[in-house]
Amino acid sequence: MDRFGDMLAFTRVVEAKTFTAAADRLGWSKSVVSRRIADLEDRLGVRLLNRSTRRLSLTEPGRAYYDRCASILSQIEETEAAVSSLNLEPRGLLRINAPHSFTLRHLSGALAQFLRRYPDVSIDLALNDRVVDLIDEGFDVAVRIGTLQDSALISRRLAPLRRVLCASPDYMAAHGRPATPDALADHEVHVYTNAAQPGQVRIRRPDGRMATVRLTGRLRANNGELLVQAAAEGVGIVLSPTFLVADQIAAGTLVQVLADHEVEDQGAIYAVYPHNRHLSAKVRAFVDFLAGRFCPDPPWDHVIDTAAADGAVQAE
Repeated sequence: MDRFGDMLAFTRVVEAKTFTAAADRLGWSKSVVSRRIADLEDRLGVRLLNRSTRRLSLTEPGRAYYDRCASILSQIEETEAAVSSLNLEPRGLLRINAPHSFTLRHLSGALAQFLRRYPDVSIDLALNDRVVDLIDEGFDVAVRIGTLQDSALISRRLAPLRRVLCASPDYMAAHGRPATPDALADHEVHVYTNAAQPGQVRIRRPDGRMATVRLTGRLRANNGELLVQAAAEGVGIVLSPTFLVADQIAAGTLVQVLADHEVEDQGAIYAVYPHNRHLSAKVRAFVDFLAGRFCPDPPWDHVIDTAAADGAVQAE
């Protein structure tokens, strides 16, 4: 009875999502893979996979069995790699999930540098702003922004997440500059709908008191880049992560509103990866690389702080 082969067939089917794709990865025939899964379910006395004409999904016992199998197989692979010295240098395919705007602004250059540093690593990058299931969708690591939900994932903080209020000089010339959080009620402030509490923000005044402000903008979107661009065009005020507006603030196309106030912290920028797999050299190298590049003071915050200091000097 080849239990190792059954475990391998099952995990590859879960990760590839079809029997055909799993068979291709294993170099087996589809009928062999299908028979192994059927024999495995018969031996265990439970159904591991729900099958339909369009997709496969894990049953509850299947999820528990997959987690154990993935951990066992990963440990076997890591042990063999250690013995054969394959893990001395990162290598292989690294599947990454990351949000659109942050990747295009800051991660694309980092990925190019990472690939130059590790020539034996290749990258498969998927961009989207939803929270993906790393195991179900076959990702090794993800970059996530905000407050992490409780999960079985391991996380490493890559950078702080600062948010600032910004508007164009033309907008403020036409509508005035808000002097207090309460004054935001008289302005259009764009709403980012993927936020933990869309349309609401807590702001710390210079004296330490907190103000909860309801945003009343006519523009709502699930993409921060779009909202920033609208503000740069003179339409409304935007509440944005600093990694999206640093260049515009440095160029003067956007200026900070309530710069002496502080928007309440809402998480950070993290790398996350599954806990049930022994950390591979390629994942470890990637996470260490990003942490070294962005922590503790990310370059976009340095740009904003420099612009603020220059503005204070000019005001004097």
